[in-house]
Parts: sequence; C-alpha cells; structure tokens
Amino acid sequence: MGSKKPKVVIIGAGMAGLTAANKLYKTAGSKELLEVCVVEGGNRIGGRINTSEFCGDRIEMGATWIHGIIGSPVYKIAQQINSLQSQQPWECMDGDIEPLTIAEGGHELNSSLVESISDLFNKLMDFAQGKLVTEDGVYNEIAKSNNGLSLGSFLRKGLDAYWESVKGDGDDIERQGIDEWSKRSVEEGIFAMFENIQRTYTSAGDLEMLDFSAEKEYRMFPGEEITIAKGYLSVIESLASVLPPGLIQLGRKVAKIEWQPDGSLQIENGSNNKAVKLHFVDGSIMYADHVIVTVSLGVLKQGINQDSGMFNPPLPHFKTQAISRLGFGVVNKLFLKLNPTHDQEYDIRFPYLQMVFHQTKPNPKIPMWMRRTANVSPIYSKSSVLLSWFAGKEALELESLDNEEIIDGFSKTISSFLLNSKHFKKSNDLCCNGHAESNFKVEKVLKSQWGSDPLFLGSYSYVAVGSSGDDLDIMAEPLPKRTSIHNSNGCYTPPLQILFAGEATHRTHYSTTHGAYFSGLREANRLLNHYHFIHI
Repeated sequence: MGSKKPKVVIIGAGMAGLTAANKLYKTAGSKELLEVCVVEGGNRIGGRINTSEFCGDRIEMGATWIHGIIGSPVYKIAQQINSLQSQQPWECMDGDIEPLTIAEGGHELNSSLVESISDLFNKLMDFAQGKLVTEDGVYNEIAKSNNGLSLGSFLRKGLDAYWESVKGDGDDIERQGIDEWSKRSVEEGIFAMFENIQRTYTSAGDLEMLDFSAEKEYRMFPGEEITIAKGYLSVIESLASVLPPGLIQLGRKVAKIEWQPDGSLQIENGSNNKAVKLHFVDGSIMYADHVIVTVSLGVLKQGINQDSGMFNPPLPHFKTQAISRLGFGVVNKLFLKLNPTHDQEYDIRFPYLQMVFHQTKPNPKIPMWMRRTANVSPIYSKSSVLLSWFAGKEALELESLDNEEIIDGFSKTISSFLLNSKHFKKSNDLCCNGHAESNFKVEKVLKSQWGSDPLFLGSYSYVAVGSSGDDLDIMAEPLPKRTSIHNSNGCYTPPLQILFAGEATHRTHYSTTHGAYFSGLREANRLLNHYHFIHI
C-alpha cells in the first residue's frame, strides 16, 4: 500500500532546495506530518554554490558575495556558525584593492579622468535603479526617449548626453602620452569597462538585453558586501546538517515529471494515490504528493522545449511564456596561478588591473574573448592567484578553450597592458628583457563552466527586454493554479502538485543566494500552511 503520509520531493540540493527541506523537517511535528525527500542530479550539494581550493587558497567557483549584511539571512547563518573568520586565506578576504587603470598599449590613465567617467556611470545606474532624482531632468528625458526598453541603450544615451555637455572642453589626452587615442575614445573605453563589470553583475551577455524598468525593482540589503571566510558551502552544509542520512539522495537526475492538471487522478486507484510521478534517468520511478522544483531557469528553458519533455503534460502557457521571456546568462570565473609573482629585488607584484580596451582599433594580438574583460587582479593583496570574470559569449568561449590557449591569450593581453606602463617599465627593462608576461608567468589555470554544465546551463537570471517583474511572480506560482476540484466520477485535481523555488522565482532578489533562500522558505511555508500546520 502507498504511504498515507503526504510526500514532498524537492528537486535540487542547492540553496532553495535545502532551505525548503530544512524548514519542512525542523518545523515541530512536521516529521510526523510529512515525508520529505531531496533528489539531486549531481554528486554534491550546493548547486550554484561551490566552494573549492586552488593552490592553497579558498575560492568560490560559484556564488561569492553576501550582497549587504543588514537583514541578509545568509549573513545571519554565517554569523551563527562562525564562518566569517578563518586562518586559511580566501578569495577577496581584504575587500577591494586600489585599482591601477591602464589603457590598451600600456598607458596608465589619470585617476581624475577615470573617476569622472566612473561618477557618470554610477549616476546613470543610480537613476535607473531609482536611487537618484536629477534636478535638471536630463536623465528623465533620456529615459523617455529610451521608451523604457533596455538598460544598455539608456547608458549609451547618457554617455552621449555627457559628451554633448562637455563639448568644447578640448582634447588633452596627448598630454598623457596616448597619441593614438582621442579623449573621447579613452572615455568610451573606460565607460565600456564599467559596462562589462555590470554584465558580470547581471549575467546579461549584452546590456541591450536588460530591461530598463525592472532595474527599479531589484533590491540589495544595506551594509557592506562581504565574502564568507570559511566558504559559502559552510552555509549550505549548515542547512543540510539537521537532515537525517538518506533524506538527500545524490546522483538522482530527474528526466520527466508527470502531473495531473485536469482531474484525472482517481481517489480509489489502488496502491498509489499520489498525483506526481517522477522518472529518473536511471529508469527508476518515485511518487509524490508535492514536488518543489528548484532547478535553474536555464534547465527550465531547456525543459519546456518539445524535444525535452521534462513535464508531462507540458506546463501551461502562462508558465512557459514567463520562462521563455526571462533572461538567464552565463558568468564564469578564471583563476590563474602565477610563478613567480614577487621579485624581491624589484618588489614587483601584480596590480589590481583595470583594463581599458580601444573600442575601434583593437590590438589583433589580444584574443576577442579577453576584450570584454574588465579587470584581472590578485584574489587578495599578497596572493599569487589572479582572478578575472567573464560574461556572455566570452564566458562560453572560455569554457571551450584549453589551458594552453588561455595562458597564451592572457600573456598577450598582459604584455600589451604592462609592457609600457611606467609602473612596471623599470623593472621590466631590468629583469624581464622588456617582456611583462615573463615576470608574471602562469603555471596553473582553473575556470568555472556553468554554461556547459547540464545541471545548470548558465549562472543566474535577469529581467530581459520583453519580460518584467510580473514574470518572476509567475515563476513562483504553483501548479495546478486552481484549488482541488472534485467531480461526480470521483476524480479530483490535487492542489500544489508542482511548486517552484530558486533565485529566478523572486521578484526583488533574483540572481542572489538570499533570493533562493527566501524562495525555498516561501514554498515550505506554502505547504505547511496548506496542511494547516502554520498560518502565513
């Protein structure tokens, strides 16, 4: 006979899935009320949280930052389990290092020039996010002419307005020794650098794909942004620690989810009256009353394709349209171990290098996959490990490159930027024979590969042009949409068969670990409230 106790199966052992499991299991009495199971397609817990080590340093292959500590549930957990302090060095342990901004060709840029474009970019972003109201209305006019379409077009129109406002100020770039650059081309390169940083923040491969209006809905917690000394995985392990052995099943990838949207389930159907049937890739089957789906938006996008057949019958139109409209991008991290990184005689250390690429006259020696990278820097001030971020098609291309190609592309890029820099020129002449890369030789490489991983197919979600915050709310709606319905034939439609959690289901905190946390809590509470165990 089938179990009379309602069974909840959670698909995915990431932040959302384990938060839901933790809440359901810990709630007093729910162990007797519900049977809970977590199935994870991979061989580890954590999902897009994946703490690792590289050359003796603790690094994050996935989620890295607590975005604001005041009110963050992730920060609260990390505090409670004493994960914010560690004797082992870790990524970004000393926060931001003072940047050195160099233009392609090795020309160091005046800090006042960089700051003026940085201020412009930040003001445009503050306006887009609703944090700034301009007195002169210039940005309001730009937004109106932009018709609220993309963030990228708004930013570029803001740059054009800036150039119009400073017309006639003169072109004094030559005084900085950058004869082949105009002042405007340098400013455009700096602006593009900040755009590329924004691409990694949002995962949008191109800011022209990012909805302008939705920027005002996105929320961050106040307070500083920090990393977790003992690793992000410590938070995940804490959530999982209360669950008994066997509740989390690894290596259990779901191939198909059968559900009953139309009242076809018979109350008297023998040994099993559970509404949802899960098929696994190994051929096994599991039945459930409720399934909480926490897979990534990328997997859902693949899953709604006709060839996939992840859901049978297919999800309703309103749900598939929301999945299709929302954006899901790829962001990858590249770690490089240098040897040697420090020359005792000349005190040479790799800087926090911000790279300004020429937008119209690219150096053909620098590969295209490097040209939209904003910076490369030590993961902390004295580390021999460097980190660079990639987004969009460059992130995907990075995944396809072998280590030799990566090292070659990095070396050619660094040679272009550091060879003529006055910051390094003396030491280069003395100890490197004029070759900057020879003093910063890469001996080991490690990269994330979120785009090609079939369990994720990308990194995190964004609100694309053509979608809106409403689509994030639709993502969170359980199925079937209506409550249980009985008919004269004894058939009924059980409610809450498929529930959805994950960062892409939170309207104001999408793309974050705390958004995933909140969504897991939301769906656990939905089920507990359904069984009248708690009231929310």
